[in-house]
Amino acid sequence: MHMPELSTRQSLLLTAGFTALATTSLILSYQSLRREHKTERLKKQVGEDVEEWERSRAGSGLASPDERVERLNKKEKVWGKGEFDEGLIREQLTRNYNFLGEEAMAKVRDSYVVVVGCGGVGSWCALMLLRSGVGKILLIDFDLTTLSSLNRHACATLEDVGSPKVIAMQKFLKKVAPWAEIEAKVGLWRKSDECESWLEGADYVVDAIDNIDSKADLLAHCHKKGIKVFASMGAGAKRDPTRVQIADISNTHEDPLARSVRRKLRIQGIVSGIPVVYSTEVPGEVKLLPLPEEEFQRGAVKELQAFDDFRVRILPVLGPLPAIFGLNIATYILLELAGKELTDYSEIKNRRKLYETLQKGLSKTEMKFKKLPLMERLPINSDDIGFVFEDLYNGRNSLPPYEVLSKPQVIRWDPKRELSEDNLVVLGPKDFAKHEKEVLQDGKDPKEVWGEEAVEYIRRKSLEARKVMAWRRD
Repeated sequence: MHMPELSTRQSLLLTAGFTALATTSLILSYQSLRREHKTERLKKQVGEDVEEWERSRAGSGLASPDERVERLNKKEKVWGKGEFDEGLIREQLTRNYNFLGEEAMAKVRDSYVVVVGCGGVGSWCALMLLRSGVGKILLIDFDLTTLSSLNRHACATLEDVGSPKVIAMQKFLKKVAPWAEIEAKVGLWRKSDECESWLEGADYVVDAIDNIDSKADLLAHCHKKGIKVFASMGAGAKRDPTRVQIADISNTHEDPLARSVRRKLRIQGIVSGIPVVYSTEVPGEVKLLPLPEEEFQRGAVKELQAFDDFRVRILPVLGPLPAIFGLNIATYILLELAGKELTDYSEIKNRRKLYETLQKGLSKTEMKFKKLPLMERLPINSDDIGFVFEDLYNGRNSLPPYEVLSKPQVIRWDPKRELSEDNLVVLGPKDFAKHEKEVLQDGKDPKEVWGEEAVEYIRRKSLEARKVMAWRRD
């Protein structure tokens, strides 16, 4: 059978194809040989580096990787403080030694920290204090590990679900630093001789409690006994890590938990002196979750609580935020234990300026109300106004619907009473003008102008203010 002859064009195309294929094959082969050569050279270099590294460690007291494994696996090894190989401890903590120095690390390793509340915040704080060299830690918590807590807990795993959080943490932490003393108390911290004895000898106490009453009692006890304490405020329903900061308890803003704790401490005569970590973020659409209808059908909702004063409903928590809170606490305490200078945690920009502006506005209003030619010195200072604005009225209008104000003003509530913290309200521009005209100038009763609901609400707030004023007089 006669094969048709290829045209000149077809021959050229085939020749070009074969040539391209051969060229590609040669290039790939060259690249493969080149990679193999580089790999062999790299392996040789790594081997030489490792040998040099091993030689440089000879006589340094630090073990090679194989020697470390062998020493860690010795059957006669007893885990515990003073019995673990000091060279291995120092090697694990070498970055901290480099950062803080010998003298500071000696203080850290000899320190004792009590962590009260071992959930998302407390677990991360305890873990990083331990990893940083703290020699003794006591964990206190009554709660059990749940599946829902695994999204934010530093130590708990699936196998820990159903067991006490402090036991899960103790087990995990011993694997991280077996030379450290890690004790656990399964219980709720209460104001009692037994619970107070748990804190004896502590260099620092970490308050990571959810319950407001227990939290305030712990902080008050530590403050009065001269025990250093650091408190965590609310991490729930927050999502902006840039808003997390450290401040004194007296200088926190936009945090409802901090506000409630501050009120309780004020009644006990404690205004400041307690560092806290908190967030200035105002939660948006994330709210406290309602209980399912079937929970109400099981009986009284109060009976669903673990304790009478613990909340039943659940506050949504984004896992990283409690960790960030805990790491802030650990860093602060670590530097204090090491005797290092701490950052100047300055107050939020313009907050003090706001209180001073409100005070000046109040002075002008009082001058008009009393028909004075000049402004007189007020019996209320900017700190008092800050208390009324932040703690009593949460930075909101004192009248329904209690909205957040962009241009707040403070004014005397009842013209028949003396000007004081319990006779001061926060109003927006329109309400302010109406109150000044109809109540202060025309002499109308506040109930006639604003209604019974507003008057009753402000009456309750006035009672709260008087409780704070009472301890100031004592």
